[in-house]
Amino acid sequence: MATPKRVPVPPARPSTPPAKKPAQEPSGRPAPASPEQPQPSNAPTPPVRRPASRETGGASTSAPRVRPPAAPQPAARPKPERGSSLRVLIAGASGLIGTELQRQLTEAGHEIRTLVRREPKSPTEFTWAPDAKILDFRLLDEVDAVINLSGASLNHLPWTAGYREQILRSRVKATQALVEAMAMTSSPPPVFLSGSAVGIYGDRPGTRLTEDAAPGEGFLPDVVEAWEAAASLAPDKTRTVFLRTGLVLAPKGGALDPLRLLTKLGISGPLGTGGQHWPWISLHDEAAAIVHLLTSDLSGPVNLAGPTPATASRIGARLAADLHRPFAIPVPEKVIELALRDAGRELLLASQKVVPARLLADGFAFRYETSDQAIDAIS
Repeated sequence: MATPKRVPVPPARPSTPPAKKPAQEPSGRPAPASPEQPQPSNAPTPPVRRPASRETGGASTSAPRVRPPAAPQPAARPKPERGSSLRVLIAGASGLIGTELQRQLTEAGHEIRTLVRREPKSPTEFTWAPDAKILDFRLLDEVDAVINLSGASLNHLPWTAGYREQILRSRVKATQALVEAMAMTSSPPPVFLSGSAVGIYGDRPGTRLTEDAAPGEGFLPDVVEAWEAAASLAPDKTRTVFLRTGLVLAPKGGALDPLRLLTKLGISGPLGTGGQHWPWISLHDEAAAIVHLLTSDLSGPVNLAGPTPATASRIGARLAADLHRPFAIPVPEKVIELALRDAGRELLLASQKVVPARLLADGFAFRYETSDQAIDAIS
């Protein structure tokens, strides 16, 4: 079987912080903007400027080659403390994970602001256009953490050539826009939690996959590598975490939706051999882990997957039992590959025995420790 072609990755360029810092009050916070520099609003603003080219540094080629003075470094802000009320900016807040995350953040007493791609409907919504790099970077001066959940759904099947490009660009462009805006602030947010996926590991049957595992081969590994590379360019003073999310088990939406429909129709059964490991996580624990990571000391990749690995057949059979339907009609691998092509291979047939090693070592307690518990709670 031919290996899928690697996906060209748009380059990610960090922006250079402005050479001149805003006026400071005695407290160290930025002074109120002057009339010529209005306060942030939820109206669209001019795009974030791209950095100067590497060849000329933005200057005339005839200018003397004199090293410019170093730009002042952004001021570091205090690390968010567990139990304190935080101001959190979320991109991609309207999706499955973002909706549950907002609920848990609100219950915990945090203040939420969201980025939207339409006209704002409330004072806590702010317009952005990541493809055009339109984002008011001053918003990032005012928040304690940025959570990036942007990205086109992987459940839109099959993956045509055009949709594959959308999967990649929707993740990388949104991340680049946030990172470049952070670089322009006088005081970057202390925390950046950026979306990622266990898809980076590829098909690895029989391998225990912790955060130290190398990337695999295929379309999704290429996408996730580009996604994380864009996030890694966040300012040095910002703690950056890659949220390597597994298959989210939710009452509605997420990975179970197509399986739930087939099961209700009585036509569910093993997919391929059924022995491939699916890196599941409950929707509740996905959002709870993100809340936990806001005040953790962890940075870099963190696997967001349940602590007890489960096979595709284990998950499918439990769902069928809870819905009082049979689980007896196998679907051959060739049928899945013919119908869904690489999406079938990478989403349904790939085996990924992912372990949330760093999350467990950091003291996070899962509400649902097995896939059976998670499915029972939502069926």
